[in-house]
Amino acid sequence: MALLRTLSASDDAYVIEGEGVMLRLPRLADYAEWAELRTRSRAFLTPWEPTWPVDDLTKTAYRRRLRRYARDVRDDQAYPFFVFSSRTGSLVGGCTLSNVRRGVAQTCSLGYWVGAHHKQQGFTSAAVKALVPFVFDHLKLHRLEAACLPTNDASRQLLVSCGFTQEGFARNYLRIDGAWRDHLLFAMLSTDPRK
Repeated sequence: MALLRTLSASDDAYVIEGEGVMLRLPRLADYAEWAELRTRSRAFLTPWEPTWPVDDLTKTAYRRRLRRYARDVRDDQAYPFFVFSSRTGSLVGGCTLSNVRRGVAQTCSLGYWVGAHHKQQGFTSAAVKALVPFVFDHLKLHRLEAACLPTNDASRQLLVSCGFTQEGFARNYLRIDGAWRDHLLFAMLSTDPRK
């Protein structure tokens, strides 16, 4: 069972604890560890992500990223989290709840990544499972959506194991690794059983 702990207003962050993981909003102090993990994982991540800007791993770009994150959280548009190992305290990846839509939709989209040397160790599935109560109980959304490339068997299996249902197929859905790519569409509802 995930535990949500809201930090003091001066920390301006959320902390979510799950099975072997801790999630929180990114901080400036995370830059060096984040940049190193992303650099070492670049070849592993490239086939599954949008093309990285030339300056993506610079401290200047990271500061811009943090400003955008703060604005998105303040405006209830997105909630970016870094994922840390509870055992070591090391950064292992990230999860983002984006495209928060209120009104009649009450939904958001889930994205995630894990460092190459942390893959298949359960960190991402633990993080996704920990986010589910945050989405449904804290944000009070009705639907959590996710998508993955049809060739990404690990991601597809992760979503199913976390309780998502495959709902469809979207042609040229997202621009990944420099090209428009088809995606499998998944969702979980607030009324679905939680795993």
